[in-house]
Amino acid sequence: MKECDIKGIIVPILTPMNDDAAQTVNHEELRRQIERLIEGGVHGLFPFGTNGEGYILSMKEKEEVLKTVIDQVKGRVPVIAGSGCISTYDTIEMSKRAEALGADALSIITPSFALASQKELYDHYAAVAKEVDLPIILYNIPPRTGNKILPETVEALCRDVENIVGAKDSSGDIDNLKAYIRVTKDLPKKTYIIAGNDGAILTCLKEGGVGGIAGRANIYPRALSDIYDKFVAGDIAGAEEAQANIVSIQRAFKFGNPNTCIKKFVKELGYPVGDCRRPFNYLSDEGMAEIRAIIAENKEKGLC
Repeated sequence: MKECDIKGIIVPILTPMNDDAAQTVNHEELRRQIERLIEGGVHGLFPFGTNGEGYILSMKEKEEVLKTVIDQVKGRVPVIAGSGCISTYDTIEMSKRAEALGADALSIITPSFALASQKELYDHYAAVAKEVDLPIILYNIPPRTGNKILPETVEALCRDVENIVGAKDSSGDIDNLKAYIRVTKDLPKKTYIIAGNDGAILTCLKEGGVGGIAGRANIYPRALSDIYDKFVAGDIAGAEEAQANIVSIQRAFKFGNPNTCIKKFVKELGYPVGDCRRPFNYLSDEGMAEIRAIIAENKEKGLC
C-alpha cells in the first residue's frame, strides 16, 4: 500500500467554474487556488469533496480536475481524491482512475439515496479496497447521503482491511466523532480520524484525531491551518483562538447551501471562482450582505 501521512487541515478544494453558467471548469483558476491554499499553510488537498461539487461533476471532468491538481501540487502536500459514487462498480472505476492519475489516498463517501445496511456498507468498502492499493478514508455524512457508518463498522473495516485507514466524520455529532476515535485508537495499525465539521477540528485533535477536512479553509487557509499548527506546537490558547476566528462564517449558512456560501465568500474576496453548478447556486441579497459584513469583520481581525 502506498504510504500517506494524513494530518492537519485538508481542504475540500472548490472547483472553479467559468462564466458560462458554470458549465465548464476553470483550470487556470484552479491552479491559482492551489497555490493560494498551499501558501496558506494547508496540509493536504481533497478534490471532489462536498465543497468541490464532486456530486455534480462528470467522470471525465473529475479526471481532468484531478490531473490539474496533481500536476500543480507536485508532491508538496498529499492529494486525497474523493472517489465515492452510488454504486460499488462506479466507485471501483473512479478509485482506479484516481490511483492511475497519481492520487496519494482516497476518500470514499457512503452510497446515497437508497438506505444501506451496515453489512452492505462493509461489503461495499471492502470490495473497493481490494481493487486499489491506496489508503482509504471512509467518509460519513448522513445529513447528505442518508447513510451513517456506525462506529463498530468503522472499527471492523479499519481492523479487517489493510488499506482502509480511517474515517472522516461529517455527521455533526461530536459523540459519533469521539466514538470513531475511541474504537480505532488501539488497533494494531495507524488510523486517521478526521473532523468533517469545521467547528469540531480542535475537539478532534484534543480527543486524539489527526485534524480536519475544512471547507472554510477555501476562504481563510491560514486561519484554519493555525488551528492545527498551534495545537501541535503546544499553543492550546492560540489554537482555541484560531478555532474561534472561523465561527463568524457560520452566520451566512442560514441563507443557503454551505457549498454555495463558501464559493460566494471566495468570489467576494476577489478570486474568479465562478458560481456553483445549477441548481445549487442561489444566495439572496440578504445572504450576500451578510457575507460582505463577515468579510469586513474578519479583515479587521487580520484574517484576510
